[in-house]
Amino acid sequence: MNTLEHKKTGLQTISQFFVTLLQRYLPDPFIFAIVLTFVVFLFVMPSTGQGPMQVVNAWAGGFWNLLSFSMQMAMVVVTGHAMASAPAFKRKLSMLAGVAKTPGQAIILVTVISAMACWVNWGFGLVVGAIFAREIAARVKGVDYRLLIASAYSGFLFWHGGLSGSIPLSIAGGKNIEAVTNGAVTAAIPTSETIFSAMNLTILAVMLVTIPLLNRLMHPSPQDTITIDAELLEEKVAEAPEKANMTPAERLENSRTLSLVLGVMGFSYIIFYFVTNGFALNLNIVNFTFLFSAVLLHGTPKSLLNSISQGARNCSGILLQFPFYAGIMGMMTATGDSGASLAGVISQGFVSISNETTFPLFTFLSAGIVNFFVPSGGGQWAVQAPIMMPAGAALGVDAAKTAMAIAWGDAWTNMIQPFWALPALAIAGLGAKDVMGYCLMALIGSGVIISLGFLIF
Repeated sequence: MNTLEHKKTGLQTISQFFVTLLQRYLPDPFIFAIVLTFVVFLFVMPSTGQGPMQVVNAWAGGFWNLLSFSMQMAMVVVTGHAMASAPAFKRKLSMLAGVAKTPGQAIILVTVISAMACWVNWGFGLVVGAIFAREIAARVKGVDYRLLIASAYSGFLFWHGGLSGSIPLSIAGGKNIEAVTNGAVTAAIPTSETIFSAMNLTILAVMLVTIPLLNRLMHPSPQDTITIDAELLEEKVAEAPEKANMTPAERLENSRTLSLVLGVMGFSYIIFYFVTNGFALNLNIVNFTFLFSAVLLHGTPKSLLNSISQGARNCSGILLQFPFYAGIMGMMTATGDSGASLAGVISQGFVSISNETTFPLFTFLSAGIVNFFVPSGGGQWAVQAPIMMPAGAALGVDAAKTAMAIAWGDAWTNMIQPFWALPALAIAGLGAKDVMGYCLMALIGSGVIISLGFLIF
């Protein structure tokens, strides 16, 4: 191979600089959460006039507010892993993964599949993208495993402009919309003006072309590529004892009939749910579908139990870190005697420098900053809607556009916020520092596209 083939492009050089930088200086996501806790603690007091003990109380008061959500996210990892480790499912994934023959094709395919899955439902997309990336890594030689997982996670950019976007769905439902927006919006805003608006569809379409291409162009040169041994991605499958030697208990544990009946019961509800509610995905029905798919695919309770046990090992980051982010959200939304919160102060600061043209852009940027500390679409809406929606109305900005600016800001900085990457990283067996350099490039590229979208439309 000649030296020209090893020459790095400008984009490869820049991306490798960020990869090296973040691998050296980005700590474990838990340390990141601790640092964010201290930063927010120090900024809340002068911004809101609260004393140290008031802020500590707000932190502790919010600490357990994400318990239900933490369990849901842990189940996303466990049930997704259980489904993906079933031999029948792996064969289907392997067939799809076989479409990619080269590292470049692998990166593009993973990004597109993840983006489309996240557009349908963010929880589904997070799991499917990471699982599919693992399967691709086992089949395509020479593909950088870190970039492959980062590409899968970059699909998460698309979620809040998609069918499970919490903000557009919230305002389409119209529930408490007048109270949440401080009277700025009094009637429901249909998804035709948000998710299916020309602006949103254009942003999505441009990103669906550029983000996979960006990821492809970032693929390291051969000397910088880090691959993974396919054998490391294979899980040991415990063999069932000979049927003649089974005890009565072991016969139940290895009973296909038991799994079949349980699976049929589960899917009878799944079918009923979709017939009754339409294609309304949420975390609970996604997890329910993953779990009972795994029940049927594994064939026996014992096989399912072994898979669940292996998947549960990947949940430590979620169980430890999510309460700390709940505490950070408690501090960010706590108000002092003036009635101001730190999240409100940040939002109000951007309002003060906006006009009719720049307001959607600055709303998007402010939402991106707030998302660092309140990494929840619903939480972000509760914090920013009372400020940004009335301000937008006063400037004559369309309410749907302001709402989508908040939504896109929430999705945008997830690229460098480890909170949402934890499930994907757990499935991949990587750390945040391994992928965040590439995700930073995705942040920059998507930020330019989204910003132009709000300025042009």
